[in-house]
Amino acid sequence: MSEPVLQLRGLSRTFHQADVAIHVLRQVDLAIAPGEIVALLGPSGSGKSTLLQAVGLLEGGFEGSIRIAGEEAAKLDSAGRTRVRRDRLGFVYQFHHLLPDFTAVENVVLPQLIHGAEPAPARARAEELLSTLGLAQRLSHRPSQLSGGEQQRVAVARALANRPALVLADEPTGNLDETTADIVLAEFLRLVRQEGSAALVATHNERLAARMDRVVRLHDGHLS
Repeated sequence: MSEPVLQLRGLSRTFHQADVAIHVLRQVDLAIAPGEIVALLGPSGSGKSTLLQAVGLLEGGFEGSIRIAGEEAAKLDSAGRTRVRRDRLGFVYQFHHLLPDFTAVENVVLPQLIHGAEPAPARARAEELLSTLGLAQRLSHRPSQLSGGEQQRVAVARALANRPALVLADEPTGNLDETTADIVLAEFLRLVRQEGSAALVATHNERLAARMDRVVRLHDGHLS
C-alpha cells in the first residue's frame, strides 16, 4: 500500500481572545492517498481555511503531526517549509490572485522558473496546461481581459504547473456563479486526475463535494 501523500495526526489549533480559548481544530486525523481527491466540507467559520493553512505550512501555532509525501513538516524551519511548499504543494484559492501585469501563460510560467525550470520547457508546460483547460486562444491575455471562470482556470493551471503531490483548494469556485462553478470544478477535477495529483478541497457546497472521491466533515473542531 502506498504511503499517504498527506497524514495528519492529532492536529490542533487554539486561538485566545482575552481570557477565552477558541479550539478551532481538535485532534484532527486525516490521511489522503496518492491521486485521491477529498472534499473538506463544513459551514463558513468551521475551520476549513485554518486546516488548509496548517497543511500548506502557511503559519505556525499548530500542535500535532503533518506529514507531506512522507516528510514530517510540522516542525520544519522557514526554509524547510518553503521547500516543501515549492516542491510538493499547489494552491488554488477562492480569488485567483493572478499577477495583473502578466499574461495568462506568464502567470503559469513564473512558478516553474522559481522552481528552477528552464524558460522554454516552462512555457511549453504552461501552454499545454492552459490548452487542456480550453484557454489556447487566451494565452496572451492579462487577467483583466479574462472572465472570472477563465481567471480561475489559469489559477488551476498555475497550481499544477510544478506537478505537486498535493493540491490544496480553498473554496475554489466560491466566487463564481453556479453554472461557471460547475464548469470550473469539472475542469479542475479532470486535470488533477490527469496529472495524478491528490487534492484536498475545502467547500461548503454539498453538491460539489459529492463529485469528489471522498468527503470529510469539519464540525466543532473535529473531523469525521
